[in-house]
Amino acid sequence: MSRQISFVLAGAAAVVAVILIAISASLTVVLAVGLGFLAGYLTFNALYSKSNRQADAPRLAKGSVSTDSTSTEIFALGKLFEATLGGMREGLLVVDSDMRVIASNPAAHRLFSFSRNNLESQRLTELTRNPAIYTAFLDALKGNERSGVKVETHGTGRRIFDLRVVPLNNGRNGDTSGAIGVFFDITQIEKLERVRQEFLSNVSHELRTPLTAILAFVETLETGALEDNDDNRRFLAIIRKNAARMRDLIDDILELSAIEAGNVEVETEEIELGALINDVITALGAKASSRSIAVKNKVPPGTKIVADPRRLEQMLTNLVDNAIKFNRDGGEVVISCETEEDSTRVMVQDTGDGIPSQHLERLFERFYRVDRARSKEMGGTGLGLAIVKHLARAHGGEVRVTSELGKGSVFEIDLPRTNGRV
Repeated sequence: MSRQISFVLAGAAAVVAVILIAISASLTVVLAVGLGFLAGYLTFNALYSKSNRQADAPRLAKGSVSTDSTSTEIFALGKLFEATLGGMREGLLVVDSDMRVIASNPAAHRLFSFSRNNLESQRLTELTRNPAIYTAFLDALKGNERSGVKVETHGTGRRIFDLRVVPLNNGRNGDTSGAIGVFFDITQIEKLERVRQEFLSNVSHELRTPLTAILAFVETLETGALEDNDDNRRFLAIIRKNAARMRDLIDDILELSAIEAGNVEVETEEIELGALINDVITALGAKASSRSIAVKNKVPPGTKIVADPRRLEQMLTNLVDNAIKFNRDGGEVVISCETEEDSTRVMVQDTGDGIPSQHLERLFERFYRVDRARSKEMGGTGLGLAIVKHLARAHGGEVRVTSELGKGSVFEIDLPRTNGRV
């Protein structure tokens, strides 16, 4: 009997594993085989029904079949299946022909927000009112495989699943005795797809504006304005400004992509913070002077920081440049620092209008702007703060912002005080 059990399990496992691999490219071989053995176990239970047990009764009476060894093997296999199911990230439900759950795993319990230890004997309609789930299992019970069924839940948080269901045959006459469904969590994949679509949309929009301006003024020059000495230089200056804006945007996109892909190496060393800040102030001095904005370096002399000099200068340039852009005329930008035992915090404070609290959480996203019209007028690409965030994290640090309407904002870069290569 032990050998018969093994044959049944192995055969069912192989068949179901092949089916599962065939219908799901994202399903790993290990998972498929594990589910196959689960299906084999369930198939065996179905095959070894009451009539089979009655047929074995005479041999059991004669002692030719060991009930202890058979029970022990089934128990061990059950523990194996339980461990396999418990380790799966995917939710799994197995239903019989009456749409009652006969097997499930913890991931499925979390999916259906079920507080009990198992879902067994529950009807599918008792677990969910989602018509997509019910229809997929119903079709499988009719012998039709279903894949690519998108299921959304709205419990503690919106989650999206790709449901795939296959029928289970009883092995005798080919009739369907149940169905096995796997819920793949694709929430993060869907989120990344939305981010990708938003990124492409934003890039297209950001490039379209300067391109439109360039084409318009080129057409104006072509239709006779080229000979107009009063306007042609002004038109050319506008074309140059928009071309420079496109160049800056492309440079920032390439830079951000390289940082996010991990292709930017951060070589940290101990440097003097005050001297680096003075270089940043000098580079932006003309822009600040044009609006009578005072930029002050309040970092104590001799203060050291562990960072990549070029990347830290890039981060501070972006922050100070923004502090000047969004400041009031005659305002002030103060750069200071605080040193703790395990980190150094560099702060850039302005006296601008401040940022509404609802925007703070998304401020470091790509192309996110509080005031789109004003940002474009100032010439920003919308990627500066995203670059600062990723460079800070490349150092093992973080960047944050606090703001008060009418008083200004404070951007902080926290960097660890560790030396070496990050």
